[in-house]
Amino acid sequence: MNFVVPDLYQASAEIFIAVMVLVLMLATAFARRVARDLAYMLAQFSLIAAIFITLSTLDTQPSVTFGHMFVSDLLGGLLKLMVYSSMIVALLYGRSYLADRKLDRPEYYLLALLMTLGMMVMITSNHMLTLYIGLEMMSLALYALVAFDRDSARSTEAGMKYFILGALASGLLLYGMSMLYGATGTLELLGVASAVKMQAANVPVLLFGLVFIVAGVSFKLGVVPFHMWVPDVYQGAPTPVTLILASVPKLAAFAMAWRLLAWGLFGLSAHWQSMLMFVAAASIILGNLAALAQHDLKRMLAYSGISHMGFMLLGLLAGVVDGDTHHALDAYSSAMFYAVAYVLMSLAAFGMIVLLSRAGFDAGQIDDFKGLNRRSPWFAALMMFVMFSMAGIPFFVGFFAKLAVLQAVVAAGYYWLAGVAVVMSVIGAFYYLRVVKFMYFDEPVDNSPLRAPVDLRLMLSANGLAVAVLGIMPQALMALCEHAMLSSF
Repeated sequence: MNFVVPDLYQASAEIFIAVMVLVLMLATAFARRVARDLAYMLAQFSLIAAIFITLSTLDTQPSVTFGHMFVSDLLGGLLKLMVYSSMIVALLYGRSYLADRKLDRPEYYLLALLMTLGMMVMITSNHMLTLYIGLEMMSLALYALVAFDRDSARSTEAGMKYFILGALASGLLLYGMSMLYGATGTLELLGVASAVKMQAANVPVLLFGLVFIVAGVSFKLGVVPFHMWVPDVYQGAPTPVTLILASVPKLAAFAMAWRLLAWGLFGLSAHWQSMLMFVAAASIILGNLAALAQHDLKRMLAYSGISHMGFMLLGLLAGVVDGDTHHALDAYSSAMFYAVAYVLMSLAAFGMIVLLSRAGFDAGQIDDFKGLNRRSPWFAALMMFVMFSMAGIPFFVGFFAKLAVLQAVVAAGYYWLAGVAVVMSVIGAFYYLRVVKFMYFDEPVDNSPLRAPVDLRLMLSANGLAVAVLGIMPQALMALCEHAMLSSF
């Protein structure tokens, strides 16, 4: 048996983050007096350094290492860069909130780094085993973060519910992977793709496993009918954790869905696309209708997120029609663009909740935004940008994200599905515009000025402006997503 030395250079970012997890753990153990500040600085340093390491190792030509378990390609590199950037923003947003409630313990930043490492492994996986390991690493860290406020019964309940959801998803996914292995004789995604293409797989077993794979992916995306306790988890978790939960993992979930379905099971696209069609339509309908009745902003954004993930799935399911793959690149790149746009909008929306919160008070209700324009016209305008963008109103990044996936759906000939998406978007605009109405036309409940650290104000301003600027000039990000997708096919 010949042992092939893996190319560690390609995985240098993952190795660096793993080492920094150990450094953070040891450093905070021996420096307890300054542990909280040190943990935050080490976490941010690790993420910033990972950006430069990933940029230095980017390669336009895909390559595999670690026994074909790890793939280095432009798509993975771009998604990892977005994960680092989003996590940097999320940690910055949540710091003052956690400090006010004495929750800014070193363990929070340690779990955030472990979660980041899990997402990196998911994004670069070419093997079901490493994909599952990355998924569990991310999920276990998230379970602990959701229940991080041990004195809150609601947070503990949310953590338990999220754990049960995650366990179901992991079980379904693992069972589906075992079926794929039984049908193809390999756990390598490219090997599975080759077996399917050469018709060398046991088709009934393969399709049986595919059902569980789609169910597991749907669970991780939190889409209908696997959404169950997602709104409860969003509402019960500390707001900075909800901010992380609603944004960064969506990039890793997109990568998992694309690697498993469009990469490994591309030859079965006719089957999994029909499954995703039902899931996407149900998510868009139920997500928008349920959000109409919500008065808690975190629950409203949870149902909104279910709808947005349904839109993202529209791009994935429109890639192949009757064996025609000419539209696959446009469809998959539109799904990636939608995932990136949603993360950007979600960070800004939950960042505004953090901004309005203070010690002893959480701005979780929509009523808490009443009269915000009188307290701070600037941040009211930024929140309006985010709400307009999520509603798909021109000209914000959310509008072009929805337009891109709808164009892919129409090009694939699914006119009824595009019609459903458009109608539900119009209905869903109501609950976004309701927030704007409260900010500009209602009397403020609290007239006190907004107090927040300068770094939070600056980053939130940049985040909100990015939603507007990318709506005016979306071509660069669209082209980047398309180029990354093209180089990874």
